[in-house]
Amino acid sequence: MRLCGDLLRATGLFAVVLSLVACATNPVTGNREFVTMSQAQEIGIGRENHAVITREMGIYDDAALQEYVEDIGYQLAGESHRPDLPWQFTIVDTPVVNAFALPGGFIYLTRGLMAYLGSESELVGVMGHEIGHVTARHSVQAYSRAVGAQVGLVLGQIFLPAMRSPAYGVPGLGDAAGQGLGLLFLKFGRDDEIQADRLGAEYATYGGWDPSGVSGMLTTLGRIAETTDRRGTPNWLMTHPEPEDRVTAVAGTVSDMLSQQADPSTLRIARDGYLERIDGLIYGDNPDQGVVRGREFMHPELRFALQFPEGWQVQNSSERVVAGQSGRNSYMVLQSVVSESGLSLRQMAEAEMMGAGFKVEQGIMTDVNGLDAYLGTYSQLVREFGTIIAKVVYIRLGASVYMLGAFASVADYQSIERDVTESLTSFRQLTAREADAIRPSRISVYVVVEGDTWESLAGQEDTNVVSASTLAIMNGYALDEEPSPGDRIKIVVFG
Repeated sequence: MRLCGDLLRATGLFAVVLSLVACATNPVTGNREFVTMSQAQEIGIGRENHAVITREMGIYDDAALQEYVEDIGYQLAGESHRPDLPWQFTIVDTPVVNAFALPGGFIYLTRGLMAYLGSESELVGVMGHEIGHVTARHSVQAYSRAVGAQVGLVLGQIFLPAMRSPAYGVPGLGDAAGQGLGLLFLKFGRDDEIQADRLGAEYATYGGWDPSGVSGMLTTLGRIAETTDRRGTPNWLMTHPEPEDRVTAVAGTVSDMLSQQADPSTLRIARDGYLERIDGLIYGDNPDQGVVRGREFMHPELRFALQFPEGWQVQNSSERVVAGQSGRNSYMVLQSVVSESGLSLRQMAEAEMMGAGFKVEQGIMTDVNGLDAYLGTYSQLVREFGTIIAKVVYIRLGASVYMLGAFASVADYQSIERDVTESLTSFRQLTAREADAIRPSRISVYVVVEGDTWESLAGQEDTNVVSASTLAIMNGYALDEEPSPGDRIKIVVFG
């Protein structure tokens, strides 16, 4: 607490002015602390990055579910230490299992996470936890720490012209990576996580929900961590460490909050109500944004498909698709190009690549599975990284133009050239029948009957599309615990 006063006395008038801005009372602890931004700045950062998050990830298209989450969020925020923030609560359209908060009161849940929660009280536990990160200023502190940690962003901007602000008005990915999407990967310390868990339990209780929902959602996430069937889960584990240990840590707070209630049974759990809300929720990829099936990416709305190299990790967003090799500085990117009238594919390609700092090495008009295309090779000498090689094809499909490119250092390029060339020439138009056959999988509420087991439910070829372990975990059961007749559970069915 003395730090601010000592700083004022030691560093003179200029420091006094800065310190008056930088010293503030933590709304949760009441302690004076050194902060790097005012509340107005915090809100400004949140608002600016909210636009990036929603553009890159997309908002899940279910107005009723969005309103449900917003209503709960506003109730919890009203019970928090900072009810005056311009709170905003959004379900983003991604299968990744995660939740995160931006400074200033912007809270996000993924639809992937919604599928794994088992009750309204667990939803409240997640939202209260994220609200706690904001009220205790954890998100501000983590954001400030991350400002200088831009190595991955720098590499991406060097390799991918799409990560800058290229010609023809294509949105730059660099801004997204450096701002909103970068916040997905801000890792809070264990103490911050435990404090946010406790705040979540408190806010839940004050709002009339059972605080045991915090423990329930942590238990489920801990079980996901123990399995290999966990698409997207590392994002949660990266940003929210040690869920199993935190169940024990928050138990005391949950017990205290329950003991303070005249009748704890009046606190809401609302399992059946929550299941009704998410019945029909899209599970996995949303075809509106394209789907990943193994190494193949297919977009039924835009009617195209392509294959990325075997073993590459593919990340899809509403703006672009990026694939990369784990542990290597080799990337592929696919995105649409705003086509200016009268420009040829060659003119578009060379203008955009040269605008991104690349030198044209060679290029040729070609045909890719019946589609007009321009295939070019480019290079760029980058200080500290050496020469970067790019092999990029611009393809015209109807009235649209797509850029599909591979980017790597000289050292890596030779080893991947064959695989990426195969990918560049795999782009093809989907037939109407192929496009119509691509439908989303969805959550469906099912009542267990005698003889049902997780294995038998997972083995129903025409109705279920996930493993037995995933079914158990997403319904809040231990892996060695079977459902009982009459239980209402979630299964995943073909669309």
